[in-house]
Formats: sequence, C-alpha cells, structure tokens
Amino acid sequence: MPINISNCSFSYRRGLPVLQQLSISFEPGATVLLGPNGAGKSTLMGIAATALKPKTGEIGLGTVTAVGRSAVREYRRRVGWLPQQVRPVAGLRVREQVAYGGWLKGMSRGAAWDASAGALAKVRMSQLADRRSAELSGGQLRRLGIAQALVHDAEVVLLDEPTAGLDPSQRSAFRKLLAELQDAVSFIVSTHQTEDLAASYRSVVVLDQGRVRYQGSIGEFLGRVPAGVSEERRAEAAYSELVVEEA
Repeated sequence: MPINISNCSFSYRRGLPVLQQLSISFEPGATVLLGPNGAGKSTLMGIAATALKPKTGEIGLGTVTAVGRSAVREYRRRVGWLPQQVRPVAGLRVREQVAYGGWLKGMSRGAAWDASAGALAKVRMSQLADRRSAELSGGQLRRLGIAQALVHDAEVVLLDEPTAGLDPSQRSAFRKLLAELQDAVSFIVSTHQTEDLAASYRSVVVLDQGRVRYQGSIGEFLGRVPAGVSEERRAEAAYSELVVEEA
C-alpha cells in the first residue's frame, strides 16, 4: 500500500522553503528517489517517516492519515525508517538491538524479542545474532538497520542513502537483499546513485529543488534515452536530462 503525500510544504527555521505544495503517491514495490544534493530528498524522507512535520499538507498510508497522536502511532507502526547513519547501541548484541527497535515501535518486550529472530533471518544475519553491534562492518550495520525497520512488520520501509560509504561488494549485497524483499515489503530508497537501477527498482521519482521532475516506471525512465546509449549509461543519461547539477 503506497504512502501518499498531499500538498506538503516545509522549510527549516528561518530558511528558504525546501518543499512547496508537493504531492506524490508512491507505488508498491521498490521505488528509487533520485536527486542531487540539496534537492530535498532527506527532508521528504523525514516527512514520510513523520520525523519532520510539514508546515502544510498531510501524509497518509492507505486509510491512515498521520494527524493526531493515535493516528501517527498507527502510521509509524506500519512504516519503517532507516536514516543515513545506522549506529550500534552501546552494550547491545545484534538481536538485542533489533528487538530494542521493535520495543521503540510499541511492541511488548516478549513480542519484540520473538520477532527479532525473523527480522534477522530476512536480512540473512541470523548467524550474527549474538555478536555485539559495535563489531559489525558498515554493510552489516545497514542490514541490521533494515532488520530494525522490519521487526514490527512494516508495510513500507524508507531508506535514506543506504549504500553511501559501502564498497562495491557491500552495495551488491544490498541490491540482492532489496530484490528478495520487495515482493513482501515496499521500499522507498533515497539516493543520488544511478547504477543498476533496472536490477533493483520498479519505479523512479526524480526530485530537484523540492519539486517532482519525473515519476514513472523504470522502463519508461530508461526509455527516455536514445537507443544508441549503452546500458551502463542509460540511467545516468535519463537522470541528466531532468536534473542539471551545479558544479
């Protein structure tokens, strides 16, 4: 079920508007949110996670509109969020940190502990359940973060620059994980990287200067480029037609 954002405007304190009357309905499956630095991607993700409150507009998922304490709590139960930085919790082991994430979402301690095993299995980290979180690699920490986002049976998971700082093998493992999970959970992934879009996502949203420049399927997005462009450059070329990044 898609997240719907309607007529949202947002600006940071005493700053210029970041988003202005933005409306968008995300598609099921995995959607990539592209845009240059400063386009408003992280702000939009924060609003979709209800971590940021827009000046105007509404955020909803299905029949739930995130207005009022009980509705926001229900919305957050159905939406997981992985911000840019995933940090280990001091003193906790991997399974404990995943269970802690479930408890923060309102689950009982017992339910969160039981669900943590299944969440770790989904991200192929069961064998690391008893390792201290502080001992994980960067790629393993990202997978731990996804397990935390899945532990409460989220319907949609928001991932903000999840491959930033990862080496090529770690990025490849992340793409495989995304492909395995997206039939059961919808993902919205914010990034400025255009590599392997066709292998990882079903739809594309391009955001620039707080406005949606493009929304459509991967096939339609890549089809904007003449046939003579190599497969490796098609996504980059399609993106470059829509966004001109400052030097």
